[in-house]
Amino acid sequence: MEKFEHLEYGKIYHIYNRGINKGDVFFETKNYVYFLNLYAKHVDPIADTYAWCLMKNHFHLLVKIKDESQISETKNPYQYFSNLFNAYAKGINKTYGRTSSLFQKKFKRKLVDNEAYLKNLILYIHNNPVNHGICENAMDYSWSSYLTCVSDKATNLKKAEVIDLFEDTENFKSLHKLSVEIPELEF
Repeated sequence: MEKFEHLEYGKIYHIYNRGINKGDVFFETKNYVYFLNLYAKHVDPIADTYAWCLMKNHFHLLVKIKDESQISETKNPYQYFSNLFNAYAKGINKTYGRTSSLFQKKFKRKLVDNEAYLKNLILYIHNNPVNHGICENAMDYSWSSYLTCVSDKATNLKKAEVIDLFEDTENFKSLHKLSVEIPELEF
């Protein structure tokens, strides 16, 4: 039986998953928008987001589960993410006349327990499209939080905290141009 990291209040996690049989989970632009809208509904109330990237067949989220006192409804944090992924899968199945699972198994989550790992994950998540050969620079990919981090627009993303980790916006941008090694993820 597979062992999963529990989601605990006040902790930071890298959450990720991919499509069943490595298949697509996002088929067109409106799917990405739909996922982000569901994310705002289900996850924003219980977690602060530091980075995210939605790829055609998988996704990465970097979140800090809020303290229990900051959450009005105290279900297990896992349930909020489960609600997001189930709602998304049901919507996609209905839209495209699909049946069956959309995602491979339960979503994966890894505890982020130090600042160096946190910084490297932010770089890794934003550079995921680069690492998969979709674009040459993180700034060229629309479906990640990179552009939000360097924007002046208001957002729920904890971009000030993210930029502070890298000292300033220029350092954030320059470090995203370097190669980052992250151990192979288990899907």
